[in-house]
Amino acid sequence: MFLNYIKNYFLIKFLKNNLQNVKTSSSIAIIQTVGLLIDESYFFEKDALVKELIANGIAESNIKILVYRDKLKNNEVYSRPTFGMKHLNWNAQINNQEVNDFINEKFDLLISYYDVEKAFLLKITHHSNAQFKAGFSSVDKRLNQLMINTNAENYKVFVHELFRYLKILNKI
Repeated sequence: MFLNYIKNYFLIKFLKNNLQNVKTSSSIAIIQTVGLLIDESYFFEKDALVKELIANGIAESNIKILVYRDKLKNNEVYSRPTFGMKHLNWNAQINNQEVNDFINEKFDLLISYYDVEKAFLLKITHHSNAQFKAGFSSVDKRLNQLMINTNAENYKVFVHELFRYLKILNKI
């Protein structure tokens, strides 16, 4: 428990240094592939969120989901790729191949679906190779190009607003 606090301290220190030079990329491409980064500590309706995305025209095969949990159980089998603090080493490096693949994949849109700032989630959002990033306005403003002011429980409102603004920006 105490060791996780120390890991978190080093990760926050690492993020403070790296968030000074955030690179923004502007893409005029139509959104086809979507990466979905979910904090399952507060939001449990990930399947309903995916169904909303599908209802708005995103193909299910083009949606890749990565789930964060505060506490991972050793014997539990997860339906989606799941990670936690145990997948982070002391140098703030990620030692889980699924997470590294998610970061390196070039999504057209990354949806950072968490409204409580956690250093590990911020690191993944920051290092993601996604062309366009969307998330909640309660999270650090330097990470996302599109920020929606709602809470995580209102996933229908979030998806509605997201696609409304993506249409305005000619991304869909």
